[in-house]
Amino acid sequence: QVQLVESGGGLVQAGGSLRLSCAASGSRFNFNAMGWYRQAPGKQRELVATMLSGGSTNYADSVKGRFTISRDNAKNTAYLQMNSLKPEDTAVYICNAVGYGWDVYWGQGTQVTVSS
Repeated sequence: QVQLVESGGGLVQAGGSLRLSCAASGSRFNFNAMGWYRQAPGKQRELVATMLSGGSTNYADSVKGRFTISRDNAKNTAYLQMNSLKPEDTAVYICNAVGYGWDVYWGQGTQVTVSS
């Protein structure tokens, strides 16, 4: 059974940084894609960043230049470095993984709160 466990969320002042981690367990294989979504209160879940196993990345326009996604395929772990955080980045950040058979997995999420 695949499990995704996020860590690294917390409270930070505007302009600060946080690094999120997503550790996958229960799979002997790497994932085709790993990424991060976020959901703020009263809003729909939105894509933040994804990274394919080959290294190509995709970012939401709102985080380009501030957030960086990375992966350690040997550890089946994804990271999200978030710099220059803004109050509008406040949300639950949720890890996502997609297998080569298009099986999809979600983590429970980690809260990120940015104060002004």
